[in-house]
Amino acid sequence: MMTNLFSSFDPMSSTFSMQLNWLSTLLFLIVFFPIYWLSLSKSSLIYSELTNYITKEFLPLFKSYKNIILFNVLFLFILINNVFGLMPYTFTSTAHIAMTLSMALTIWMIFMIYGWVNNTKHMFAHLVPLGTPIVLMPFMVLIETISNIIRPITLSVRLAANLTAGHLLLILLGESMVNNSIFVIIGVTAAQFALMTLEAAVALIQAYVFATLSTLYASEV
Repeated sequence: MMTNLFSSFDPMSSTFSMQLNWLSTLLFLIVFFPIYWLSLSKSSLIYSELTNYITKEFLPLFKSYKNIILFNVLFLFILINNVFGLMPYTFTSTAHIAMTLSMALTIWMIFMIYGWVNNTKHMFAHLVPLGTPIVLMPFMVLIETISNIIRPITLSVRLAANLTAGHLLLILLGESMVNNSIFVIIGVTAAQFALMTLEAAVALIQAYVFATLSTLYASEV
């Protein structure tokens, strides 16, 4: 039995009393390494297909391909970390609010600084939607300002909460098999396989949502 339900999300490792679990963010290098082989590998083919699909999705929002490189890398980084963290009782950095908030806050700050420095009039105009009555303009400015401020929070919480919820369900199902009959164990195992399939879809969807919303926020500035 686990002493703490959230212990699998604890970044502290007992080895050398260091936070070695954060090194899991470097696991994407294992996936990217076969891309540099002379012959095409399966991982390089998957990478090419994903990159082409994401580029086609993001290209209408930008004028050139060079602006999409950041969001392609962001999507693949989140996706690989999500996939590596599908196993229960494992630490995945993208399920930790410290990691997701750091990414979301950094991206949001870059967009805001660039927008207010280079497109100040456009940023002010964006606070008041077209067709807004004069009486409601102060309220719309307040609402738009609050919505802009909470964007990094919603980005980070959405990613971390969805991944954490799936992991907690897998842990709870695994603990329910302790000292139970064979029929309960078989039923719970089947439920875990189904939940793992759902979690694989969530890992892909959440990476896509995070990257897509980041591109939408970038296109506004």
